[in-house]
Amino acid sequence: MCVAVSRSDEPGPADVHGGAKLRFAPSGDGTRLADLYQRAPLRVLFPQVLDHGVPTAVVVTTTGGLVGGDRLDLDVVADEGARALITAQAAEKVYRSLGADCRIRVRLTADPGGWLEWLPQETILFEGARLRRTTSLDVAPSARVMAGEFLVFGRSASGETLSRGLVHDAWEVRRGGRLVWMDALHMEGDLTKPLMSAACFSGFAATATMLYAGDDGEARLDLARELVNEYEDVNVKAAATVVGGVLVVRWLGRDGLRLRTAYGAVWAAFRHHVGGLRAALPRVWSV
Repeated sequence: MCVAVSRSDEPGPADVHGGAKLRFAPSGDGTRLADLYQRAPLRVLFPQVLDHGVPTAVVVTTTGGLVGGDRLDLDVVADEGARALITAQAAEKVYRSLGADCRIRVRLTADPGGWLEWLPQETILFEGARLRRTTSLDVAPSARVMAGEFLVFGRSASGETLSRGLVHDAWEVRRGGRLVWMDALHMEGDLTKPLMSAACFSGFAATATMLYAGDDGEARLDLARELVNEYEDVNVKAAATVVGGVLVVRWLGRDGLRLRTAYGAVWAAFRHHVGGLRAALPRVWSV
């Protein structure tokens, strides 16, 4: 097994530590941005909204990708009754590391009656990449959060396969301050076996997750299964379940583009049925 040796978790002089904090509050018949902090290389843009009264925030990594030792921290809060959609400008690229881990932490907090969507685009893992990512949801009673993540294993369009590195992708969901679900994907060293094994990824090139945490999570299971079945084929496989009241949908795709299409279609339809919002995605998803 090929295991890379990481440097210290403390950032070095050339390492990047970007951060962004956003808080949304109700205002009139809609929601306004109440607080914003950003530190390079993270920047937040606010394009035309997708839904009236629901701000859209677009997170940008200005360096164009991450290398070993880089860190990104994103914190988003929806105050009581506020609604917001957070997405990314483009796919996140994690380049080859000489040993240090790239770390991403996303924390989403929704107060009572809040609605929050975290819809990032793909994270593309280059050969030799080392990624540790944790996405945490803290959802109050009567609040609702849709959150996703999307991994692409290598650049298949360029003839590259992912054979070594580190992938640690973890989730934590709390309802009313109580931990109700947690999960982690961990692969390290020689990645060929888990990526090709029929018991793991069976040669699929990409995987995606969508979570829905709300009081009605279990009641939305049939809807989620109906939607994923509509966009499933030989190249895209998906399944939905409920654990601890959290609706979990997962996909496998033979290539990132086909998975992206199915994933986006389900997301758009689900937000419409559950949140009463447009059955559409932010414009940056079409660029």
